[in-house]
Amino acid sequence: MNKVILMGRLTRDPEVRYTQTNNTLVASFSLAVNRRFARPGEERQADFINIVAWNKTGEFCSKYFKKGQQVSIIGRIQTRSWDDENGQKRYATEVIAEEAYFADSKRDGEASGFESTFGESVAQSAEFQVTASDDDLPF
Repeated sequence: MNKVILMGRLTRDPEVRYTQTNNTLVASFSLAVNRRFARPGEERQADFINIVAWNKTGEFCSKYFKKGQQVSIIGRIQTRSWDDENGQKRYATEVIAEEAYFADSKRDGEASGFESTFGESVAQSAEFQVTASDDDLPF
């Protein structure tokens, strides 16, 4: 089974390109994923993992994900190899995103464009009451 679940911060905005053969959207970005443990007295280390998202997932990532945002990615690991212009064998390992989610808490700064657009449409609906804070919740 090849399944990866990651949560980390984007190191840059997703880069979008289209394939030459059938004009398919591909979004590429990198996640800084903190390691679970740190040695006493040392700063926590992070791994920088390349992510590739295709089609609708890539479109979602390119539209709503921004540098510094915390996101969660579910996908699979893929390795590939090719010969560069000097004839040397090159290798790449990346995660192919199958699902992408926002992972920032609402209190961690600005809301994304998706969240703010959704929130505005809900606020305009008479069926819902939007509160500015959840401090008065009983739990």
